[in-house]
Amino acid sequence: MVDAEGFYTFNNLIREFLQAKLVTSEQANDFRQAFAAGMVEVAQQIPEYPTRELIELLTIYRPHLQEVAENLIDAVSDEDLIWAFVGLARFYKGQGLYALAEPWYQGCLLTVQARLVQDHPNVATSLNNLAGLYESQGRYSDAEPLFLEALELRKRLLGQDHPDVATSLNNLAELYKSQGRYSDAEPLYKQALELYKRLLGQDHPNVATSLNNLATLYFWQGRYSDVEPLYKQALELCKRLLGKDHPNVATSLNNLAALYYSQRRFQEAEPLYLEALELRKRLLGQDHPNVASSLNNLAALYYSQGCFQEAEPLYLEALEICDRVLGSNHPLTVTIRENLASLRNQMRDRNS
Repeated sequence: MVDAEGFYTFNNLIREFLQAKLVTSEQANDFRQAFAAGMVEVAQQIPEYPTRELIELLTIYRPHLQEVAENLIDAVSDEDLIWAFVGLARFYKGQGLYALAEPWYQGCLLTVQARLVQDHPNVATSLNNLAGLYESQGRYSDAEPLFLEALELRKRLLGQDHPDVATSLNNLAELYKSQGRYSDAEPLYKQALELYKRLLGQDHPNVATSLNNLATLYFWQGRYSDVEPLYKQALELCKRLLGKDHPNVATSLNNLAALYYSQRRFQEAEPLYLEALELRKRLLGQDHPNVASSLNNLAALYYSQGCFQEAEPLYLEALEICDRVLGSNHPLTVTIRENLASLRNQMRDRNS
């Protein structure tokens, strides 16, 4: 990541660029290119799931990334063309602000299609990114053709044995799983996992993600005996490779807790749900959809044990986050609203 010294260097670069905008000269053009390159470097260091701390650090750079994307894209090389757009989209998506991320992923796709040939890896990456955003919004019919196009393009340009092909297979499988198309998802998950292991090695974060995803598919199919060893392996890998304070660790904790919950192993599930919720609040911020998901899961655990007074405020908090951040028609919002209604019906029945 860019450290404090690196950010200070970029601050100096910003000041020089703003001064250079006041003159018309060859030096001003050099500053434009240097400024654009500096902002590209910042964007490249924004992970797909930035933490709240990182977002706060990057807030001062958002308008400068926007300047590059909107007005200085001609100063960016073909190789780096996507990064100002991707950086802005990740900045917003990392906060659960999907509607604000969308125009940047859309602009990225239009820009690379206009400047580069259609058969270019960055076109596939742009298709994949936009499809992933649509999936996050529950817009599955919009996501599928883009995921399919990205997969076909990557296979043709990069060959069957490439990590980006594995990523596209995994993403398409995630979409099918979300739609309940389990028989379509499973072979894609297995193919992605095998590719990642062979190309990247057993000890890689992408392997942990694939293990988690395949295990979740088995979980949704009720194949519980297949699930636990995969979830435990993924959790151990995430902790060892990424450190204990990472969003992927929270996801693994949540998944393992969900398995225990489904098996009515409530005493084992509760501390994992609580740990995942605390991690997500600290790393992603109070208003993130993943926090709402964790609140919903913990509420469901209490509801199942008849602890209605403990469950209701968690459902309410989760619903407020989702209504505000995702909108009232998002699948997660709908699920939480239905869960809350079911809880209140039970509370009325108990008190009648």
